[in-house]
Amino acid sequence: MDTKTEQGIQKQSKGFKLLAWLRSPLYARLRRAHLRLGRRGEQAAAAKLQQLGLEILCRNYRSGRYEIDIVARDEAQLCFVEVKTRRYKPGIRPAEAVNAAKKRRIIRAARRYLRDIGAVKLKLRFDIVEVVSRKYAPFRINYIKNAFRQKSLATQY
Repeated sequence: MDTKTEQGIQKQSKGFKLLAWLRSPLYARLRRAHLRLGRRGEQAAAAKLQQLGLEILCRNYRSGRYEIDIVARDEAQLCFVEVKTRRYKPGIRPAEAVNAAKKRRIIRAARRYLRDIGAVKLKLRFDIVEVVSRKYAPFRINYIKNAFRQKSLATQY
């Protein structure tokens, strides 16, 4: 066999191994635990926002491939909130996972939400709620108001 054929076989076997892993019961159990943590984090974030006086209008809004975790109202402002739940790791903040591409998707989802409700001229705010989970301890929740602005990303479209 030549080297190209051997490389092709190696790539195929890696693909089969990955496919077998994705179908394994262990992967399914880990995936469920990850999703469960995310749901619990969003519930804790929504409770914290209500405690701070925000009115929750919508949770898990979806439009096509765009999604907003929480839409809330803070007096006259409409708040689009991204919730990031992570297990505790020293020196790593969950908000760091909200990169420029994620911000653009949140902004596009916000525009679609405004179009869907028929209100385009509202004051908007984009917030992030960090939820950190530690074993056998309550969630640590950090609310970041005005985490990013729509105008700051206008040049990146």
